[in-house]
Amino acid sequence: MRVLIHLWSTFLQDPLLKKVIRNTGYLFSSTSVSLVLGLVQSILAARMLGVYTFGILGTVTVYASTVNRLFSFRMTELVVKYLGQFTIENQKDRAAAVVKVAALAEAATSTLALIFLFLLAEPAARLILKDPQIAPWIRIYGLSILGTIVMETSTGVLHVGDQFRGQAWVNLAQSVFTAAIIVILFFSGGDLLGVLLAYLFGKIILGVGTAVLALRKLHHMLGPGWWRASFNLLPPFKELSRFTISTNLSQTVMLFVRDSELIWISFFLSPLEAGYYKVVLAIINLACMPITPLISTTYPEINRSVAARNWPQLRHLLRQVTFLSGGWTLITLLGCILFGNWLIQFYGPEYLPAYPALIVLLIGYGMANTFFWNRPLLLSFGKPMVPFQASLWPGLAKVALAFLVVPVYGYVGEAVLLSSYFLVSITWIALKGFEEIRKAEHAGFAGGTV
Repeated sequence: MRVLIHLWSTFLQDPLLKKVIRNTGYLFSSTSVSLVLGLVQSILAARMLGVYTFGILGTVTVYASTVNRLFSFRMTELVVKYLGQFTIENQKDRAAAVVKVAALAEAATSTLALIFLFLLAEPAARLILKDPQIAPWIRIYGLSILGTIVMETSTGVLHVGDQFRGQAWVNLAQSVFTAAIIVILFFSGGDLLGVLLAYLFGKIILGVGTAVLALRKLHHMLGPGWWRASFNLLPPFKELSRFTISTNLSQTVMLFVRDSELIWISFFLSPLEAGYYKVVLAIINLACMPITPLISTTYPEINRSVAARNWPQLRHLLRQVTFLSGGWTLITLLGCILFGNWLIQFYGPEYLPAYPALIVLLIGYGMANTFFWNRPLLLSFGKPMVPFQASLWPGLAKVALAFLVVPVYGYVGEAVLLSSYFLVSITWIALKGFEEIRKAEHAGFAGGTV
């Protein structure tokens, strides 16, 4: 007990950690409510649609999200890095130029993503879901891309501007709206199309609300005419292009390796197995609940510490947040081992075969949760290619093995492959991050070259 009291008093005396926890608290509060609402709507949708159709729902939404992110250049990270850096250096015109080009580029790539999705909806439905009649549903949900056309840029602005409370309210609003529609559908005998429309309008609320908040914050941070900033004020094109391309490559690897599990399972097996796996991922999201906002609030502070060359502060921050995330991860792992079957039964007894995959995935996601700062740390040092390489080679091995493992061992085999990928890639990236800190301390290196 004395140890816990000492740790808590230490936290209270740490201004940087208090700031991170305060901002995390804003997002965590809305995320907690949103997750509870999401869990309720997921359970209702699962009971309303059945395992097979629930798997179709998950595959359709993940496919649309995957296509959108495939064209994305992770503008949130670009904006956090350069807007944060130029704001600290009081170079508002350069900061405005970065935001302007990020928003224009994201809008262009989002439009391309929507066109690509519409053109390939029918082949995707036939190849992945084995039913070309699902193509119209893919196109309907794909319209969510327009609703979030500058979502990443807007999110980056809000993170740099410490507007986590406003972001939390937008997240909450879209969660309440979507959950309310799902409840109505459940009691009125809704179908897959109704659920997809509920998710679609929720996405639009999230995207538009975030963009409005970001515009207000930019007006305050950079002045009313920020959008007139000249492109000549941008960092060197080589630097920006290397950063954006490398982050896009990293995201592409993660899309195929980590974030497209339902697509792979539907492809190798069927939407039935994807339905089991979707339940597992819903419970995993519950375990990741406090960590997700912690990622958003910690990255700007890591970036500021690196920009200020404050290495002791950086090390201290990493130790503290790792302790917090690791403790939560251990508690959730033990909780799911003991009560996982009970949680799954809320979706219905027919979903109980998902339990083994849940336990296996918690090991890998536990590693990802504990060392959630691994990639942002290297991005702050201007080393985006390191996470890419550390994700690429284990990822290629995971995808190649899937052709041998999944047809034999099913979705549990896919869970084993994903957890193994997390363990290898995150260990690699975290060790390289500590190496960069040591090099910076000894050589006086501030941020590296991109």
